Amino acid sequence: MKNNTESGASEPADDVSGSSTSTEVRRPVSLADEDALDAFVADADAAVIEFYTDGCGICASMEPVLGNVARELDLAVATVNPRDDPPLVERFDVRSVPLFVLFVDGEPVARRAEGFIPGDDLTAWITDHVA
Repeated sequence: MKNNTESGASEPADDVSGSSTSTEVRRPVSLADEDALDAFVADADAAVIEFYTDGCGICASMEPVLGNVARELDLAVATVNPRDDPPLVERFDVRSVPLFVLFVDGEPVARRAEGFIPGDDLTAWITDHVA
């Protein structure tokens, strides 16, 4: 799997330097809308998108977990608030948050909406569907 930043290019110099910037490379990217989501998943072999809402404590607690999973699996991860783009709610049938959708080659292949998911469980779920 490859990880892409929003621009589509990785930043190896930051990864090697050990600076605080290197952790930001693997942090979830914040996506503004459906077009940004489509572009993000199209640019990655595999990607996980967390659908969240502002004020959701469980959603916020998943951000560092996603970052860790991204680093461990060299995976593209992003977050999107479907309330900012209502067609996303219908397209992905968002009924509760956090909702995690796994994309492989730009297509959704799996989804989970079970509240907080420990990192090991999330990693196992991803590897089960990406293999």
